[in-house]
Amino acid sequence: MKKTLSHHDSLFKKFLGDITIAKDFLEIHLPENIRKLCDFSTLAMESGSFIEPDLRSQCSDMLYSVQTTAGKGYIYTLIEHQSRPEKLMTFRLLRYSVAAMHQHLEQGNDTLPVVIPLLFYQGKTSPYPYSTDWFDCFADPELAKSVYTQAFPLVDVTAIPDEEIIKHRRVALMELVMKHIRARDMLEFSHEIAGLLNQYVIQPELFKGLMYYIVERGNTSDAKQFLHQIAEKADDYREVVMTIAEQLRREGEQKGILKGIQKGKLEGIQEGIQKGKLEGEKQASLKIARQLLEKGVERDIVKLSTGLTDAELRKLFND
Repeated sequence: MKKTLSHHDSLFKKFLGDITIAKDFLEIHLPENIRKLCDFSTLAMESGSFIEPDLRSQCSDMLYSVQTTAGKGYIYTLIEHQSRPEKLMTFRLLRYSVAAMHQHLEQGNDTLPVVIPLLFYQGKTSPYPYSTDWFDCFADPELAKSVYTQAFPLVDVTAIPDEEIIKHRRVALMELVMKHIRARDMLEFSHEIAGLLNQYVIQPELFKGLMYYIVERGNTSDAKQFLHQIAEKADDYREVVMTIAEQLRREGEQKGILKGIQKGKLEGIQEGIQKGKLEGEKQASLKIARQLLEKGVERDIVKLSTGLTDAELRKLFND
């Protein structure tokens, strides 16, 4: 069975690999409204494979680009090799189209191209029994259309008034903190945070995560004082706050120790380099002094030339 599929794929690729044949194929089979937009003199085969390895035996994996009045677009051609049609083939085509768009972005482009998937079918069942409208792949096509044919829902907390966010029940705490984490001093915001903590009880692990997020990522002028105020205003969390404060204190001490160690290492390295440099210079001076003394140069002149002391010269002479 795999060998037969490979033959189908091989023949299709051989023919469609010829750009003149590909041009005829696309001029004939593309929808008329799209065909009118294409300048087929610019048709070119695109390199690169983006189909999953386990599906390549079933797919043509052929991608063409063509200049259009709307800019550079992509035409994607896929062959179905199975003798029985695949119900969700349209969804697979969509996946490959998105992969082609991603490949386009990876090449340095900053806008998406229009990708036109074409299904070339040669199965035993005729005609092709399934819809090529990808919305028909959904259990509820109308719901899918309402989602995927318009702008996606956006929750922009930066534009939602605080008065409205506070009404969002158990998610209000997260939304309010994340809205103001960069702009407001969390210390000044502790009253609102404590109020929500008292109104909606959250699990200790969620509370810990929230506190660490505020202390580590927030614009908090005094993290210690912030935690103290939360402990005072939200009694149910006092014990957890104290634990967090102690953990932060220990982490601060450890960071200080590590910083000291790193500083000591750096100073040690610099001192070693300087020491080595001075030692090298001293050895060079001693070598020059020995050579000058051996040539009969007076000791005072050698001392002046090399910067060596009388003791160092005597030791050199004794050596």
